[in-house]
Amino acid sequence: MKAPKLIRFDWAIKRLLRNKADYTVLEGFLSVLLNDDIKIINIKESEGNQEHALDKFNRVDMLVENAKGELLIIELQNSAEVDYYLRMLYGVSKAITEHITLSDGYHKVRKVYHINILYFDMGDGSDYVYHGITEYRGIHNDSVLQLTEKQKKFFAKGNVKDLYPEYYILCVNEFDNVAKDSLDEWIYYLKNTEIPENFTARGLKEAREKLVYDSMTEEEKSAYRYYIGQAGYEQNSIRTSYESGKFDGKAEGRAEGRAEGEAQKTVEIARKMLEKGMSVEDICELSGLTREQIQGIK
Repeated sequence: MKAPKLIRFDWAIKRLLRNKADYTVLEGFLSVLLNDDIKIINIKESEGNQEHALDKFNRVDMLVENAKGELLIIELQNSAEVDYYLRMLYGVSKAITEHITLSDGYHKVRKVYHINILYFDMGDGSDYVYHGITEYRGIHNDSVLQLTEKQKKFFAKGNVKDLYPEYYILCVNEFDNVAKDSLDEWIYYLKNTEIPENFTARGLKEAREKLVYDSMTEEEKSAYRYYIGQAGYEQNSIRTSYESGKFDGKAEGRAEGRAEGEAQKTVEIARKMLEKGMSVEDICELSGLTREQIQGIK
């Protein structure tokens, strides 16, 4: 029996997984990623709820509150952004400040997890899942600053890092399609929009049942096809710009190389003039170099 055609996770988050009856899919994904039993209390309003025609189709933001009162930002991004690292920081900062009032003490600051599912190269690395935390290390002995027993009771946390935001970056395109554990099974789905029958990670069974293309209305199918088409168009535009940039870069590099060669040649000639005892003024006139440049050669 042929497996049903599934829909992409980013579309599912935007349109289909916001009802409490469907929380099991998201709870499964978050529990596997964070290695914790995540229970979703509610999904807060965010950019991803926008339905205007000018909405950005290349990302979906979801802000989730779990049973512990923690905030989880889920962001999916198809197109590369050079400042994405700082956008992550901004997103976390905004979530923190929006969920505390001026009269609250700092102990009311919420724990935030920022989960980024990316379909582009985030940076120069050899893995496909990265986890960022905050630690304070001694500059002399590399010891990690710890909470006192009193602070542990006050915060109900075991480590300093537990007080601060944590970041997860999933570089989907870097995954080699070999699923070695439950998280890999989820990443396989994120990359291929397929869930093999032998996959057993929490939440994937529900995803197989709920995220079926043929279960959508005709209106939803039409909107989904448009979304996929737009995402594909953007990816092609990015690839075209990248290839064009490589070509232009090579041409520019060759031109810069020739210019550097000519400049070096002029410097060598000026050096020989100095060795022969010519005046700085004469060398300036003959070489086109400035007095400061020639003094630098001397």
